[in-house]
Amino acid sequence: MNVRLVASHISMAYDEVSVNEEEFKKEFSKLSESDDDPISQWLKLAKGRGETAESDPVLLNLIVELHRKIDALEMFLKNEKPKRVYLEHKVDIESIGFEHFKVSSDVFVSGVDYYGRVEMPVHPKRDVPIFFKAVDSSLAEITKIHERDEKEWGAYLTARERVLIREAKAK
Repeated sequence: MNVRLVASHISMAYDEVSVNEEEFKKEFSKLSESDDDPISQWLKLAKGRGETAESDPVLLNLIVELHRKIDALEMFLKNEKPKRVYLEHKVDIESIGFEHFKVSSDVFVSGVDYYGRVEMPVHPKRDVPIFFKAVDSSLAEITKIHERDEKEWGAYLTARERVLIREAKAK
């Protein structure tokens, strides 16, 4: 199998789907774009009603992100943590493609289905839930990802590719 991958530096928590399939499906749905935090819900409704037509989109996004940071700070001060399903394993992803990724060590069992949360280094920083199948002990194929997350995954891949091209030209 010939898969084109680009070097990256992101981490992921994961577990076999068979361990807790129903809870993984619930979390996957919960982390979807339709179940964002309250400020995102409000912003989507406001956009839908046309209330943001005269607003600067960059400024609006920055204000929303500032609101999220305040919410996160408040959660930290109250010692609250987001409720997430426990995932037993953690691994670094060393390279990514549009539908595949390769991890830094041989941890997968070929043909087994897994669920994972990838810590995407994008703005705003967040966890991306994915279902994937092991192709071999370190290569996996993404089988299920939300549409918005797939776009961000592709944008991150493209950005990494550009960085590597610039680095190669500089040499």
